[in-house]
Amino acid sequence: MININITRRMHLAARFIQSSSRRIIDLRSDTVTQPTVDMLRTATQAITGDDVMREDKTVNELEAYAADLFGKESALFLPTGTMGNLCAVMAHCHHNKSAEIMIGKKSHINLYEGGGYANLAGVSCKQIDEDENAMFSVGDLRDAFRVDNDDHYAKSTLICLENTHNMLGGVSLPSTYIEKIGKLAHEEWGEQQMKVHIDGARIFNAAIAQNISPSTLCAGADSVSICLSKGLGAPMGCILVGDTDFIRLARRVRKRLGGGMRQAGVMASMGMYALMNNVVRLAEDHERAQRLAKELQRRGFWLPRDGVVDTNIVFFALPENSKMKKEELPPLLYEYHGVKITGGYSSGGRLFRLVTHMDVDDCGVETALEGLSKLVG
Repeated sequence: MININITRRMHLAARFIQSSSRRIIDLRSDTVTQPTVDMLRTATQAITGDDVMREDKTVNELEAYAADLFGKESALFLPTGTMGNLCAVMAHCHHNKSAEIMIGKKSHINLYEGGGYANLAGVSCKQIDEDENAMFSVGDLRDAFRVDNDDHYAKSTLICLENTHNMLGGVSLPSTYIEKIGKLAHEEWGEQQMKVHIDGARIFNAAIAQNISPSTLCAGADSVSICLSKGLGAPMGCILVGDTDFIRLARRVRKRLGGGMRQAGVMASMGMYALMNNVVRLAEDHERAQRLAKELQRRGFWLPRDGVVDTNIVFFALPENSKMKKEELPPLLYEYHGVKITGGYSSGGRLFRLVTHMDVDDCGVETALEGLSKLVG
């Protein structure tokens, strides 16, 4: 005999699938954003050429604009942020086959990029604990640093920061901290040619949250990878910025990794549209994320950092007195309320993540809060 509860849930699920009018609120990530009609229109009008030959006018304009925006000498357009970070690591470490990088234990480069720094770049790493504000202590960095005068050690070559920090809840690293890390690398360890790279997948979120220009925010870093496809809404693309010699090396690495593109202006045009039109509006995503955090905390959910949310990412856990199993929440929230979220993060897999973006409006936030309250409350 089929359990009546299972039968009812299957029936409701079928009705949900058949209902084309029911709206889906997707809070799993800002990577799910869809390009707008105006953005797509720019792609049909893009002037293109062979980018490997540096003849794609639209790509060239995008690279020049990004370099100027971040106060760097040059830039390189790439398909993805993961490739951008890998190109940065390989370009910075090209002169030393025994290079070692310093990365955060919870960083995207460490956790979610397939170990490319090791199995493709061929460098070792020192994993360092970040505090709740996504910062390394200077003491921990000094303990991890290895001078190039002992054959037992790999050579410390690069410090990688992440801004905003995904797995710590969209924490925004301030310019003062980046400047401090830059001075440590360039002045104290300058003889060893130490560099600083920022995984800037959500760097514009950080700049908007601090009301600061990207060039000021990233002044202490040697390179920044800039993702165009998250909150900015482009379908793909990353820009790597740095000095001219660094970008020359990164371009060679991009080719080796299969990232040499031809008429890439079609995609670059949408990236330029994103930079010109979708940066300032990130503040709306921050406001909605902060509203989610405030309401979740008020309704008994547990939030890290006492509910403080800097940008567009919210982590939360079920109330202590909740009888719901953590594995049940995402499928039930989607099944009954049309809201998609992800779970299984940190603290024994008890944390869930919500990410606001341009396709989530105030009504979507209300739907998510109502659904969570009804299921858990």
